[in-house]
Amino acid sequence: MTPQPAYLLHKRPYRETSALVELLTLEHGRVRAVAQGVQRAGSKSRGRLQPFAALHVTWQGDHELKRLRLLESRGSVSLLAGEGLLCGLYANELLTRLLPPLLPAPDVFAYYTAALDALTVPAQRAGALRRLEISLLEVLDSEPVFLDSGDRALDPQSRYVYLPEQRRFAPTESDRGMDGRGLRLLAGGDWERPGLAGLAKALTRSALDPLLGERSLRSRELMRALVARRRGEHREV
Repeated sequence: MTPQPAYLLHKRPYRETSALVELLTLEHGRVRAVAQGVQRAGSKSRGRLQPFAALHVTWQGDHELKRLRLLESRGSVSLLAGEGLLCGLYANELLTRLLPPLLPAPDVFAYYTAALDALTVPAQRAGALRRLEISLLEVLDSEPVFLDSGDRALDPQSRYVYLPEQRRFAPTESDRGMDGRGLRLLAGGDWERPGLAGLAKALTRSALDPLLGERSLRSRELMRALVARRRGEHREV
């Protein structure tokens, strides 16, 4: 097969010297494979097989679990730290949990690649993650449809709650509802517009949570702990 651009999403030990890996690839989406010997001391592949490193890979196998053959570096590793690192771990965990194996998702791959650069810049993180989330929802045929439950255009003067099972919005009198004007801007793809970060996050969270089920994301828990620690440090000062 032609070597595939790829990124490592998740890795865990397998037997004595191998690893089970989850890869995001350009043409084949999420690929599960055994990386033989990669845990062996002195293995060249061990240093290459790192999160956020651009790779070229090939594999063999007719079943869902493949055997990794070629593993080469195709560029540098995105150096993420602190909150940027947690955002990267969130992206990896989200794709590992929700992207079905071997489902082609070239747009997800493209937005993931772009996000790795954006996550190094605090002001760009939220927009990059929202675009990645929406591309994933599109692949899963679960993206929001920016109409109300009667398939009418959203009223910019109204507020709405999102109905995941219908992928549409219902009017609400609650002040906690989503602003209709903001939703119309998001419908036009304006995910990075100043002032819409909170609304965009609330919407993608509402769309993703039913797909994730009751098991929480570890990366979200780590982010909450980081935010709580920062607030505590601020109060102490």
